Amino acid sequence: MLTKKQSDLLRFIHERLKETGVPPSFEEMKDALDLRSKSGIHRLILALEERGFIRRLPNRARALEVIRLPEASTPATPNRARKFSPSVIEGNLGRVRPLHEREEEQDEQNVAIPVMGRIAAGTPISAIQSRNRTISLPVDLLSSGEHFALEVRGDSMIDAGILDGDTVVIKKQDQADTGDIVVALIDDEEATLKRLRKRGASIALEAANPAYETRIFGPDRVRIQGKLVSLLRRY
Repeated sequence: MLTKKQSDLLRFIHERLKETGVPPSFEEMKDALDLRSKSGIHRLILALEERGFIRRLPNRARALEVIRLPEASTPATPNRARKFSPSVIEGNLGRVRPLHEREEEQDEQNVAIPVMGRIAAGTPISAIQSRNRTISLPVDLLSSGEHFALEVRGDSMIDAGILDGDTVVIKKQDQADTGDIVVALIDDEEATLKRLRKRGASIALEAANPAYETRIFGPDRVRIQGKLVSLLRRY
């Protein structure tokens, strides 16, 4: 699934290529999508490339090729794909009561945790709110509060032991400390899994892979969605 801005950009590039045979410049893309800076276009291009919709041709300026379009070339509707936002998920997330509130018999029980979609550990991609299944975890692997799970895509957190295909369990919260691994929503558009670093008034999202650069944002561009508390892996 694509976000609305990703879909709009893909269609704009496709139409320009059909009309002129030449892809639009980043400046033209920025103006067409009414974005404030070309850095936003760069993120959208990376997301489209990672998801197999476009390809950048090497050694050629402004060289983009559209590989495929979304089904029916229409943006996703709210019922089919929604921006990742645990704060608006209906129903209860996997909740664990504080230890002092648990009844003795609950200590050995499992908690059903909803798997809400995918999260990028690499170039940011959209996290799709799907809730198509749940996983059952013992309370010992969780902290108190509400939890959700996400499937990891990418390799930017491999030095933290988080691999492509892993499932991360996230405690829902909107605050985190420096050094925490968090789900961060960037510009209300892209979600990613990174280590949080606070640098004065700025927020740095740090990969655990030297192949990826640390990205720094103003505080108004990043919203914390939750903190990593557990990790699951199948062999």
